[in-house]
Amino acid sequence: MTVTSDTERENLIEGGKRLGIILKKLETKVAPGVTSQELDDLAEALIREGGDTPAFLGYTPEGARRPYPATLCVSINDEVVHGIPNESKKVLKEGDIVGLDLGLAHGGIIVDSALTVPVGAVDEEAKKLLAATRRALDAGIKAAVPGNHVGDVSHAIQKEIESAGFRVVRELGGHGVGSRVHEEPFVPNFGRPGAGAVLKEGMVLALEPISTAGKAAVVVAPDGYTFRTKDGSRSAHFEHTILIEKDEARIITA
Repeated sequence: MTVTSDTERENLIEGGKRLGIILKKLETKVAPGVTSQELDDLAEALIREGGDTPAFLGYTPEGARRPYPATLCVSINDEVVHGIPNESKKVLKEGDIVGLDLGLAHGGIIVDSALTVPVGAVDEEAKKLLAATRRALDAGIKAAVPGNHVGDVSHAIQKEIESAGFRVVRELGGHGVGSRVHEEPFVPNFGRPGAGAVLKEGMVLALEPISTAGKAAVVVAPDGYTFRTKDGSRSAHFEHTILIEKDEARIITA
């Protein structure tokens, strides 16, 4: 979406603040022995306590055979994105890494954010994978200024991930957000500077670097939603909703 009124801007900022707080609370609950179902239940309860609506629950993305059946996406280790917590009910184990992806609607405006969290003590490769993907998000946000192109953001993300020795998942990427969960433009996590749509003040985007420690190929699980790495390597995912302002991008879901 493109913000066109003070009310839209206020609801966007407030919704992003609420989502950021909820994700931080979920992060503190990640520990060995916790189930994906418990995290999903908590996410829904926290959103509804604030008078907001889960953005993913019941949402049917293009090409899906059924609506998404949960509030939170919980993706563990080789699960890249869209892991369904209330069907898998997996138990987190020491050394896992787990992606938490969440959206909510506040005042009719949708915001979207994700982070990948270590479960207890993790190995050095996992630490490096998480750090590189988080840096890639920062690099993409820095490149998201009026007058730049989508390709400038994509290239900044790709460069950060690949320079650390990891791979970009090319089938998935960022997108416009606000009026709907997924809007134009699509923001790949790889690309050429100067390519793609021009970024303009007021645009709302969800940037989401997605990387793997092995090969970049992914497959979709029989549940129709969960993407996994084809070679079983671990994956990391970080995401913020941003608002493009006059001179820089404002992180809405911080």
